[in-house]
Amino acid sequence: MSATTAPVDVRQHILDVAYPLLLAKGFTAVGLTEVLAAAKVPKGSFYHYFGSKEAFGEALLDAYFDAYLARTDKLLSAPGSAAQRMISYFRDWLDSQTGDEAQSRCLAVKLGAEVCDLSEAMRTALARGTGGVTERLARCIEVGKADGSLPAVLDAPTTAMALYQSWFGASLLSKITRSRAPLDTAMVATRQLLGLVPDAA
Repeated sequence: MSATTAPVDVRQHILDVAYPLLLAKGFTAVGLTEVLAAAKVPKGSFYHYFGSKEAFGEALLDAYFDAYLARTDKLLSAPGSAAQRMISYFRDWLDSQTGDEAQSRCLAVKLGAEVCDLSEAMRTALARGTGGVTERLARCIEVGKADGSLPAVLDAPTTAMALYQSWFGASLLSKITRSRAPLDTAMVATRQLLGLVPDAA
């Protein structure tokens, strides 16, 4: 491993180790000592990679959304009609939030309300990431209007935002109720908003 690649690798390693910790406990409850101990990185080296805990949180959110948006791009470019791709995307969301694998949980849902009042940098990272999701959904809806699979949708950006807000809220309610019911309701509402019959796509 060269000297030029080692810092990047260690930095990413810290982010990878921190992700499940913050997903489980939140941002303020996880101290840097816990993160660095889990990553087996000397305490004194943290500030070589991140200027502050806030910068670390911003980097973690950016890395999360980089991976999430790449997955979103893959789902929304799969074979089939745009309507099928949209439903596949939201099925993936439902499965990821209700499965046994904690690593798949949404970091934006976990940290959104907590950090927006604590850190402008982290709030901005969340805004960038969530904006990237809604932009991609809107583009897919526009394709659906063109290919005829989503003819009932009048305004793609508004519909994309409404869908994302619905699923984001449903994910939070699912955590509160410890039930998948809010996500199932979001799926029904999604089909209705897209003008799809229950067994379509």
